Amino acid sequence: MGRPSDNMIIDEAEAEAERMMNMMMMSSSAPANMPLLSLNHVSYLCKSVGASVRFYEQVLGFVLIKRPSSFKFQGAWLFNYGIGIHLLECNSPDDIRNKKGAAINPKDNHISFQCSDMKLVMRKLEGMNIEYVTAVVEEGGVKVDQLFFHDPDGYMIEICNCDNLPVLPLSSSCPIKKKLPQTPNMRHIASLSGKARSCAGEVEDKMLENLFQDLMDLSF
Repeated sequence: MGRPSDNMIIDEAEAEAERMMNMMMMSSSAPANMPLLSLNHVSYLCKSVGASVRFYEQVLGFVLIKRPSSFKFQGAWLFNYGIGIHLLECNSPDDIRNKKGAAINPKDNHISFQCSDMKLVMRKLEGMNIEYVTAVVEEGGVKVDQLFFHDPDGYMIEICNCDNLPVLPLSSSCPIKKKLPQTPNMRHIASLSGKARSCAGEVEDKMLENLFQDLMDLSF
């Protein structure tokens, strides 16, 4: 009896993977994940669009991009690091809670940016005379450095190396999205997982990966 062809093996893997996905989706009592992809932008009301644009360009390295001309109010869009900053000029300074000169409180609402060199950021802020405070979080021997400062309107910004901490869901049904391994023969199986998935996505991914590997092993 001859050895099965690679195409036959891949077809079997795809059929079995689709069967397993259908069974898991039918049996799962957890709600389907929302079809969300990523954070698109954050929006800030500001007193001066020009001053805020200069801050986000010069301090954080954002790039000014084209904004739809249909808007009937002053504003600006910036983009970098996979996220947008949308600035909206207020009608009156009273529209913004005055935080200028207020103490930097790490527990205030803020946006956070992952960083690869905290000391370099500190030197840049010091060179631009921007006040900041630092903090350290420790968990299980892992240390995370945090740095907080304000933008021109007093909105809090954090710079950190938070990726040092692993993401550990507290519930086995936590709907954290995770991509399947993109080996050459897994592309079609990965596309199957894009259908409405149960919250136990990581378990499904591992089962599909192991199934495909077992089928490949049978061909040798």
